[in-house]
Amino acid sequence: MPCIYIPPENRFKYVWRMFIPNKTAHILPNDAAIMEVCRDTHSVTFQCETQENGNKIASVKYMVYATTEMETKKSRIEGGQSRRTMTDAILVFCLVTGLIVTVGVISAMVFMILNRAVVKSVWESKSGQDNQDKKLANRRSLCNLE
Repeated sequence: MPCIYIPPENRFKYVWRMFIPNKTAHILPNDAAIMEVCRDTHSVTFQCETQENGNKIASVKYMVYATTEMETKKSRIEGGQSRRTMTDAILVFCLVTGLIVTVGVISAMVFMILNRAVVKSVWESKSGQDNQDKKLANRRSLCNLE
């Protein structure tokens, strides 16, 4: 893990700290700009402070996960990807269905515009039948009154 520095790196002082959950921070004897670590049985956080003339000029933190935690995180990520794939499939289905309905409506409108006369005659014949039915109903009601 590299600490923050600019060449020449030997002009800075590096203070490495190790943070273990539920314990106090431990200052490590390493004073180099780069530190090598191995995974442990539990998570550990490392922090490096870059100092020049006794003043802290930069700080960086690294979280090192245990091998068992990495496997757990990996399985969570894979589970999330299967949910994401399912969501993508549903979105694609909705998009395709919407496109088909839109094309159908537009086709029906184009058909009605191109065949205006046929549609008009069908509507008139239906409205004509409705008017005749109303006239017959009115005649019957007049007959009943007499």
